Amino acid sequence: MSTSVVVGAGPVGAAVARLLAEAGESVRVVTRSGSGPEHPRIERVAADAADADRLSELTRGAAVLYNCANMAYTRWPELWPPVSAAMIRAARENDAVLAITGNLYGYGPRPGGRMSELTPLAATGRKGRVRIAMWQDALAGGIRTFEARGSDYVGAGADGIFSAVLLPAIVRGRTAWLPGDPDAPHTWTYVGDMARTLVTLARDERAWGRAWHVPSSPAVSVRELAARYAALTGSPAPRLRRLPRWVMRTAGLAVPMARELAEMDYQFYGPFLLDSHETASTFGLTPAGLDAALRELAQSSRPTPSRRGSPAAPPTPTAVTPPK
Repeated sequence: MSTSVVVGAGPVGAAVARLLAEAGESVRVVTRSGSGPEHPRIERVAADAADADRLSELTRGAAVLYNCANMAYTRWPELWPPVSAAMIRAARENDAVLAITGNLYGYGPRPGGRMSELTPLAATGRKGRVRIAMWQDALAGGIRTFEARGSDYVGAGADGIFSAVLLPAIVRGRTAWLPGDPDAPHTWTYVGDMARTLVTLARDERAWGRAWHVPSSPAVSVRELAARYAALTGSPAPRLRRLPRWVMRTAGLAVPMARELAEMDYQFYGPFLLDSHETASTFGLTPAGLDAALRELAQSSRPTPSRRGSPAAPPTPTAVTPPK
C-alpha cells in the first residue's frame, strides 16, 4: 500500500486526501493544528511545514508529497520560502514526488488575458515573484516535481470572490458590490478538478519537470456564474454593481489586505482565460463542470434565501479573500 503526505487541509488538501484514501492509499495530512478530513486511512499530524527536519521525518516512506498549503495573503514573501524549501528537501531526502498546487499569478497580466502552459512567467508583482521563485527552486532542487495551475476556485470550502461577494448577496437577496467587471469572461476551476489533476499527474512520469493547467470549464462571466448558482438553488439572481477600481487602491494605502488585492485586480477587470487543452489531451482529464461545483457548494452552504432587501454595503477591503 502506497503512502502520501499532504501538507494543508484546506479545500484542495482535504479533497486530495479523500481521493487518495478512497483509492486505498495511506495518507498523512500535516497542518499546524492537526486538522483534516476524517477517514480510517488518513492520519492527521500537527506540525509546522517550515520545520524541514520534522517534515522530512514525516515524509519518510512516502511516494508523493503534496503541497496544498496556503499562507496568509499579506505575508507571502516572508512565509512561503521556508515552507517551499522544507518541502523540496523532504522530497529529495525521501525520493518522493513533489506535487505542487499552483496558480496563475506567475504569468502576470497578459494581452487578451489568455494563458497556456507555454505562457512565460513574467509577473512583476510581489505575489507573482514569490510563485515564480518557488517553481524555479523546485525545478533546481534535484527532485521529481510538477505544478498543477488552476484559476479561481469554486466548490465547497473554496475562498474567493464567489464565496466572499456573490454568495452572501444571493443568500440575503441583496446587491453584490463587485471589485471587477461583472461581464468579463473568466475561467473558474473546480476544487475537485484540481485535486483530481494533482493525484493523476503525481502517478504519471510524463508530468514531472513542468507545469500543467487544471482542466477547467469554458470561461463565464461573474454575472453568468451568479445566475447559474441562483437558478440551481431557486434563488433570485443578485443585482451586481461594479465597485470603482480606485476603492481598493485607495484603501490599500492603509489596509495591507486591500493593497494585496489591488495588486491582483487585473484578473477581474478584463478577460482571464485558462487554456488547459494540453493537460486534457495528454492525461485524458476533463472538467467535472461548473454545475457540479455549484451543486457541491449549494449542498455545503445550504442557503436559505430571504426576500430581496436593500443593497448591502460595499465589501470592506478584507472581505474578498483570494483562493490561493
